[in-house]
Amino acid sequence: MTRYAEGTQVDESRSRGEIERTLRRYGAQGFGYAWEGNNAMLTFKANGRMCRFLLPMPDQNDREFTYTPERQVRRSPAAARAAWEQACRQRWRAMSLLIKAKLEAIESGIVTFDDEFLAPMLLPNGQTVGQWAVPQIAAAYERNQMPALMPGLSERSC
Repeated sequence: MTRYAEGTQVDESRSRGEIERTLRRYGAQGFGYAWEGNNAMLTFKANGRMCRFLLPMPDQNDREFTYTPERQVRRSPAAARAAWEQACRQRWRAMSLLIKAKLEAIESGIVTFDDEFLAPMLLPNGQTVGQWAVPQIAAAYERNQMPALMPGLSERSC
């Protein structure tokens, strides 16, 4: 299977700029970008909500960049860096597509903002809804039991 934009020549800064312009066009009130190590982060404010996307970037030392895919021959440092940069560009193009598709689906009335951006929506404690909910969902499936609607409140106290 091929990856979206796997051969793109659009650099990361152009993709980030496109994401920012897309968010503005659809009414976002704020946008931010940061990176640390192999992770990039996009945040934005729209519809009275803050959202955060973490974009894991590839590790420059991974074998997929240091060796050729066909014959597993070690690449030169310049060739390895070029392959890694290509993978980074591809991820930014995919992130741009993701955000644009979500916003267009909202604008078209297919989904609501809260439904489409639920997982990356920030809670008051700084966690995303996804970070908060995924462990609870896993536990519910593991136990085959729904979590309590109001933990700590027994049925007898009602």
